[in-house]
Amino acid sequence: MPDRADRLRDALLAVDFTADGLLELLGAPAYAALARSETVPALRATRADGPLATLVRLFLLQRPVPRERARTVLPLDEALADGWVVEDGDAVRATVDVRPYGGPEGQDWFIVSDLGCAVGGAAGASGHGEGVVLGVGGASTTLAGITVRTPVASALDLGTGSGIQALHAAQHATRVTATDLNPRALEFARLTLALSGAPEADLRTGSLYEPVASETYDLIVSNPPFVISPLASGTGEPGTRLTYRDGGMGGDDLCRSLVQQAGERLNEGGFAQFLANWQHVEGEDWQERLRSWVPRGCDAWIVQREVQDVTQYAELWLRDAGDHRDDPERYAARYAAWLDEFEARRTRAIGFGWITLRKSGAQEPSVVVEEWPHPVEQPLGEAVRAHFARQDYLRTRDDAALLGDHFVLAPEVMQEQVGLPGAEDPEHVVLRQNRGMRRATKVDAVGAGFAGVCDGTLSAGRILDAIAQLMGEDPVMLRDRTPQAIRLLVEEGFLEPAQGA
Repeated sequence: MPDRADRLRDALLAVDFTADGLLELLGAPAYAALARSETVPALRATRADGPLATLVRLFLLQRPVPRERARTVLPLDEALADGWVVEDGDAVRATVDVRPYGGPEGQDWFIVSDLGCAVGGAAGASGHGEGVVLGVGGASTTLAGITVRTPVASALDLGTGSGIQALHAAQHATRVTATDLNPRALEFARLTLALSGAPEADLRTGSLYEPVASETYDLIVSNPPFVISPLASGTGEPGTRLTYRDGGMGGDDLCRSLVQQAGERLNEGGFAQFLANWQHVEGEDWQERLRSWVPRGCDAWIVQREVQDVTQYAELWLRDAGDHRDDPERYAARYAAWLDEFEARRTRAIGFGWITLRKSGAQEPSVVVEEWPHPVEQPLGEAVRAHFARQDYLRTRDDAALLGDHFVLAPEVMQEQVGLPGAEDPEHVVLRQNRGMRRATKVDAVGAGFAGVCDGTLSAGRILDAIAQLMGEDPVMLRDRTPQAIRLLVEEGFLEPAQGA
């Protein structure tokens, strides 16, 4: 199957089987419902015959369509020969889900997955076998959005699944390697790349870094099978493990191994970016647990986006597998098995988030571990790159050097004054980012005044001297106590070193 994928791609584009075309045909509510794996609104929206409606019913809604109608919109003989569709009486039906997906620069791409598994949705992988291949879900788009997109010579997509990360990487990497333990997933990734008109990737079968031996890369990305479950550790019922989510190691060992081994697979200056789950273990600081994962010679930025208690977590993944539709007693037994696993590991909650490593070789690496459950603005790849650039800058500057440098206020930073109505002075001042991580930080009068006049013209020390004169403060004392506050504003992206600093 996709020896003639270019012909199929041309046919899909000819009838506007694209993300924009679907939105126009279905309307926003039905389009959004389809992203939740709810098909009824889209079925109603495609009751009228038409070329685009035919393809939506065939590839997205898993409905047979009359053979002759399919022939008017597809190179049908080739699609049958290559296995995209099969005959069903006088009709044809799809063997795969082909989902239009808009690239970051407006490209018309297609993600190929198992039928009914284009997104996780409410049904998840229910009714499918161990090797089921999912399509685009929230986790995949999150990882694609946070990935640093600078041009690189080599990229590795570890656990590629349907190939979405490899597809993105192919736009800025000269060579892309994609691996997966599931051979079916590699075939789906090959279809995704071919149907999207992307260059071929080097596809390899195997677990974690085994398929790439001692090779190194400029970029490593992975949305791994990170679910912490009795199925992952091999204690669940036989035949219930799902390769895309249950990684075959107990607890969070798979994510730990993935992160710890990344350092030796990265070229100098290279990035490794992962989605992960981690345990919150009784009597242990979760941040220190994650710090221990960071390999030698790497800077790290680890962001915890969500925390679920063990009952919420178990229910989420039992629903994902469709176990909630099973016999009530069997469901209860499986639920209990999850809780037994967590109890045995003294796990009280599970964290989810992003882990980014950068191979810096620094003697004193920067390791930032934080909790940030608030809304962010994707894509964040440039914000991630800038975070590590700021760490490089800060570790070369002592307080004297910092005061000699010039800074500019980052774009989209606004100032808010908080206080009682009518009060002469605000209780406090907040600086707020309206883009990227959308951080907010309280500052005192000195910090607010300093940030407000940072336009790159004067050095930090000269600005503080002027503030001291205006406020009647001792300039030496102000210079002594302010650098740490400036350092924090730079680290969090409110201030940027001026060109040449």
